[in-house]
Amino acid sequence: MVFGVAPCLLALSQRRRKPTRLFVKRAEGQPREAVQKVCEAALTRGVPIQHVTKRDLEKMTGAVVHQGVCLQASPLGFVTEEKPTRPQHGSHPLPLWVVLDGVQDPMNLGSILRSAYFLGVDRVASSIRNSCPLTPVVSKASSGVMEVMEVYGYNNLSDVIKVKLGQGWQAIGTVGLGEASAGASVVPCSDFQMSKPTLLLMGGEGCGLSPDLRELCDVLLTIRPRRDLHHAVDSLNVSVATGILLHSLLSSRAVAA
Repeated sequence: MVFGVAPCLLALSQRRRKPTRLFVKRAEGQPREAVQKVCEAALTRGVPIQHVTKRDLEKMTGAVVHQGVCLQASPLGFVTEEKPTRPQHGSHPLPLWVVLDGVQDPMNLGSILRSAYFLGVDRVASSIRNSCPLTPVVSKASSGVMEVMEVYGYNNLSDVIKVKLGQGWQAIGTVGLGEASAGASVVPCSDFQMSKPTLLLMGGEGCGLSPDLRELCDVLLTIRPRRDLHHAVDSLNVSVATGILLHSLLSSRAVAA
């Protein structure tokens, strides 16, 4: 059950799902314009529309914010097969992938997808075994971006990263301010210049980046706080940190000839 105006509208228009029925909150008079657009998209696809009570929608969605619409449709999953890429001609920005290692909170995953899409990331990749699947909650948290942007899933991120490193890419991880690291240099994100194709590796909530992936990193980035921090508040939410790092990297990236 996809819920929310933007997820339902994009699920109907992108045609990556097979929709079977649209449920709309029963109301007096004309529905608001946003809901009307969802209904029009459903009619275009030949999807039946059923008007139900607010309580019915809450039962379908588990009492989350549904904005008056809920779409019954086939699920979306990770892309697990590589697709051929178009050759680049002339100058073009260096590619940047976000690689997610164990992000389990659907709200965080949705927020990361939204930031990655908005900022122009070339691919989002995720581990499959220890990460959040692509649920309707993720779609709602992404404001429907999950319906537009494919998310690649891998059983072994380490193997994928090693292949890209062999192709001349660099792997960049993250650490907390002042955190020690063996091997890779630690650099404030504001001082880093992206000069080659890059994988930004982000660890999950709590545990952070796994040791085997951290060992593959060429550089570890930190985000400098703008104040003296209380010892109990010494880090950022993974989705917020990802957005900051992506903006910093993409603002600094060079153009490949």
